[in-house]
Amino acid sequence: CWVGDVVEVQADETFPCDLILLSSCTIDGTCYVTTASLDGESNCKTHYAVRDTIELCTAESIDTLRAAIECEQPQPDLYNCVHFLFRSLGPENLLLKGATLKNTKKIYGVAVYTGMETKMALNYQGKSQKRSAVEKSINAFLIVYLFILLTKAAVCTTLKYVWQSTPYNDEPWYNQKTQKERETLKVLKMFTDFLSFMVLFNFIIPVSMYVTVEMQKFLGSFFISWDKDFYDEEINEGALVNTSDLNEELGQVDYVFTDKTGTLTENSMEFIECCIDGHKYKGVTQEADGLSQTDGPLPYFDKADKVAFSNREELFLRALCLCHTVEIKTNDAVDGATESAELTYMSSSPDEIALVKGAKKYGFTFVGIRNGHMRVENQRKEIEEYELLHTLNFDSVRRRMSVIVKTQSGDILLFCKGADSAVFPRVQNHEIELTKAHVERNAMDGYRTLCVAFKEIAPDDYEKINRQLIEAKMALQDREEKMEKVFDDIETNMNLIGATAVEDKLQDQAAETIEALHAAGLKVWVLTGDKMETAKSTCYACRLFQTSTELLELTTKTIEESIVHSDALFFFFRAWTEHQEYGLIIDGSTLSLILNSSQDSGSNNYKSIFLQICMKCTAVLCCRMAPLQKAQIVRMVKNLKGSPITLSIGDGANDVSMILESHVGIGIKGKEGRQAARNSDYSVPKFKHLKKLLLAHGHLYYVRIAHLVQYFFYKNLCFILPQFLYQFFCGFSQQPLYDAAYLTMYNICFTSLPILAYSLLEQHINIDTLTSDPRLYMKISGNAMLQLGPFLYWTFLAAFEGTVFFFGTYFLFQTSSLEENVYGNWTFGTIVFTVLVFTVTLKLALDTRFWTWINHFVIWGSLAFYVFFSFFWGGIIWPFLKQQRMYFVFAQMLSSVSTWLAIVLLIFISLFPEILLIVLKNVRRRSARLQHVKPLLTGSSLNFLFCIKSKIKTSLSNAGGK
Repeated sequence: CWVGDVVEVQADETFPCDLILLSSCTIDGTCYVTTASLDGESNCKTHYAVRDTIELCTAESIDTLRAAIECEQPQPDLYNCVHFLFRSLGPENLLLKGATLKNTKKIYGVAVYTGMETKMALNYQGKSQKRSAVEKSINAFLIVYLFILLTKAAVCTTLKYVWQSTPYNDEPWYNQKTQKERETLKVLKMFTDFLSFMVLFNFIIPVSMYVTVEMQKFLGSFFISWDKDFYDEEINEGALVNTSDLNEELGQVDYVFTDKTGTLTENSMEFIECCIDGHKYKGVTQEADGLSQTDGPLPYFDKADKVAFSNREELFLRALCLCHTVEIKTNDAVDGATESAELTYMSSSPDEIALVKGAKKYGFTFVGIRNGHMRVENQRKEIEEYELLHTLNFDSVRRRMSVIVKTQSGDILLFCKGADSAVFPRVQNHEIELTKAHVERNAMDGYRTLCVAFKEIAPDDYEKINRQLIEAKMALQDREEKMEKVFDDIETNMNLIGATAVEDKLQDQAAETIEALHAAGLKVWVLTGDKMETAKSTCYACRLFQTSTELLELTTKTIEESIVHSDALFFFFRAWTEHQEYGLIIDGSTLSLILNSSQDSGSNNYKSIFLQICMKCTAVLCCRMAPLQKAQIVRMVKNLKGSPITLSIGDGANDVSMILESHVGIGIKGKEGRQAARNSDYSVPKFKHLKKLLLAHGHLYYVRIAHLVQYFFYKNLCFILPQFLYQFFCGFSQQPLYDAAYLTMYNICFTSLPILAYSLLEQHINIDTLTSDPRLYMKISGNAMLQLGPFLYWTFLAAFEGTVFFFGTYFLFQTSSLEENVYGNWTFGTIVFTVLVFTVTLKLALDTRFWTWINHFVIWGSLAFYVFFSFFWGGIIWPFLKQQRMYFVFAQMLSSVSTWLAIVLLIFISLFPEILLIVLKNVRRRSARLQHVKPLLTGSSLNFLFCIKSKIKTSLSNAGGK
């Protein structure tokens, strides 16, 4: 569509461009929209039609519309306004491309931004490429093997010309040079020979390994999606893999960064209690506690006031019913109080729904908005209507929201709710103390708290406020700053009514999961936007902090007083010497101060001290965090010494930044939309699934692919080393040891499927054992299987076996019994190749701990296929191949008993070190088990057994020998 086109959108359709809502099928011109694809919020949001066009609800009436649109240039801000005939339109009038129409049959809108100028297109940002530690190790190994390749080619080239320095060797009688060859420059001939040796030895570079690795990652990722333990019945979904490149990285995580709300908690809000003028109300009755005082009239409220507000409780409950953006899902014939019990509330914030439902418990029910009037059913089952004049929407900077309403009697009231730190500075000082005590206690109990305030606005003052709001909304430049200033001026000199406490329940098995992660050696950081007291209580509940954990709190106050230089360093060195458990709590403002601290040449700056403390803490809680700060924390840890592997997990759009920043990002399919799940590498329904994902799947993925990488370099070195040694016996003539068909088929057919099956199915340790014993995760941490030590072991093993293949065959050829069945170099090479294929395949069989029918099929099937192909290629099965050089070679080779014995002997010699190592490991494992069982049979345990023995004898004697 083009700018200016009028678009009709049906229910459940996605908006094709950015639209201004002209009209809706509803009477009040509203529609409901989900913006999950934009900001991750799956809850319905209410949008309003332009008042001048609200009645144009048919296609015919829309055709008569003639208007002009004045709007800003396209920009990525999702919630900036446009302007229509000098009337300001806010985000509530703008329908963005990618959003979906819900619970509304039809709407009409006019296109203002289309194509690449839509806000969705301008906000698109591609994901950065993530590389695992295994890929980096592969590149390092590849450089080593490339150096080996160059060295082999250089050595053979040099020795060739040393050997040809003798005239007879340079030009034997059976291979005379042409005149052109004699006139060719020697440097050019040396370069050509060097390239020939490079081609001859190039099979040492495991090119096919990259294909196998990609297949292993892609196919292996299905095991996560197929895992039934990840299935959640509530959302009817399981785990999802968005990228398979990081499977093995799940087994190398050092730091876990997790959100709190919706990740550690359910994000299912339940109204628990409220406080009104220092009095606690829980359930439907007032409860007395140590913080309450005797009832009395509010200092800002006189009993002679309107009947509509007869007491403080009703004032508070009306505030909860009016100060929100909750909408009601359309039901058939829902009207008035008769259907109030069947109302379905919708909101972008589950907190607001909990508060509205909480007011309903006390007899005040919000029953919807009709013709711009908010309707509330009171305790007497009467419907009260309040004209909604303005909504001062919530934002993360103000941390509060307000509404301005007009009562049926003409009074204009402002109701405000928000965080205590955002409301307390704007109310009367003498009203704060009692409510503050309740807020702090509720925060310590782990509840989410909001404070509620109100003030009455005189008609003259409202006219001024209304004019300021319209002017700010119409501003073409600095609109947000002007709106913020007007909101700030309006929300002053309010009267505090009370506070609410809403519980966000801890997710199932969240505490057990964090305990398992700690036992696995992972450091868990909680990054949340909640206040410190609430977040701290949740961290104790989920066992991030233990009762024995000594906490160090870093706040702006301690930084400004320079306490951090003494106390923080004291705690740090004390933790280092005494090895006690320490936890760190830091807020967003302090973190900003630390990260922005300048370098001081005379002493350690804040940032370096903070990093030292964090590295020694068992757990860290960062509260009051903005999304950008979460990403900064992850980036800071990524840049620590040793480059630790980081994992971030969250459920909301505010977690996307840290999910994209970390090495591995995991999204929770939660109630705050799917933005986190879509931008993550993996998504799971619940936080508890992280345990098995890391400890079992991550462990196995890493072990499998690490073995795959080492095995590929090993078998290719076994393959090429005899080819290199053969050059010393053929005058460095670039004569291949193996037939061309064997060179081609080695990595493609003969040895590819066994290692692929191993890398998909191997379970060296049972999955239940991996999840029940998290300490096993530490054995593979730090990329343990791809370090220099294991790499050298595999390399020397390959060098040993390659030497046995060649020289074993060479010395066996000196025997007369073997000589009579051998016809030349192709038979020699075929024997070497046969020993090679069987050895590397049986080596993999020895490494396999978890056998399935697939493993048996591919291992023994690959060996059988090699024998079949050799007969086929030798012309036995397919006689038409009898003209080529391998005709009857394999069949003639196997006709000798000596050849059979030689092959079996060489295979055994090659595998003997591996067999010996396995035997020693088994003996050592049995000894460890005996040492573990022996103490059970000593001391008190032995006395216990003697007691049992005597009791058995007594029972038998009492039974009369029966």
